Amino acid sequence: MKAIFSCAHANLEALQAVLSDASRQRVAAVYNLGDTTGYGPNPRECLDLAMGLPVVLLGNFDHAILIDPDGYGPVAERSVFWARSLLLSSVEDPAVRERRRNFLAGLPRSYQEGDILYVHGSPRNPLNEYLFPEDIYNERKMTRLGEKFTRLCFNSHTHMPGIFVERGPGRWHFIDPGECPHGFPVAGCRIICNVGSVGQPRDGDWRACYVLFDGTRIWFRRVAYDVEATIRKVYAIPELDNFLGDRLRNGR
Repeated sequence: MKAIFSCAHANLEALQAVLSDASRQRVAAVYNLGDTTGYGPNPRECLDLAMGLPVVLLGNFDHAILIDPDGYGPVAERSVFWARSLLLSSVEDPAVRERRRNFLAGLPRSYQEGDILYVHGSPRNPLNEYLFPEDIYNERKMTRLGEKFTRLCFNSHTHMPGIFVERGPGRWHFIDPGECPHGFPVAGCRIICNVGSVGQPRDGDWRACYVLFDGTRIWFRRVAYDVEATIRKVYAIPELDNFLGDRLRNGR
């Protein structure tokens, strides 16, 4: 059994809650699909936790920590520059800074495990491409995405969990997690599974989201955490807009 998560976004309380929940599910490994940093108040602590995982991918916010962000709104951009100042140019132990820098710089954009592909964005653009539920009506896009993996792809980036199932060439169906409370079998069809977001859900449910995968079936997990503690931290940091805390209460 694997636990697969993404988009912790420097929300330490949410990440700790997910890792604790995963440990109770007797998982053999925990995979992180990226965006460990950005938006939230604890980029250093979340990155340090990620360093202990067997598979960690580069997310677009993690990438922006290393280079100048491009195309980000002012709120997101400020969070990137603030996180960068903590991770790469703060006055703490230089050896710790260098370890974090090297870890970020060495993260891959995708990970292949047999016929299973792991990405942050999409099979076509692992770092930056969004795949939304309504994209099932874009036959050209879905056809191109389907050409980029063999059987099963795990992704995130939109913070909106669910399963895309291929019903025919270019024809896909989206399944909401609520439609598969007993898990979703992966045999017999090609699938893209969006694992949702740990630290900043946007599907109307404030609880942290991740998935369990035993090789044959996918389960979505929702985990409550001390969201008010995270919000208070955001409020206390001038460089982080209060909106980044407020949105956590409603999963938006």
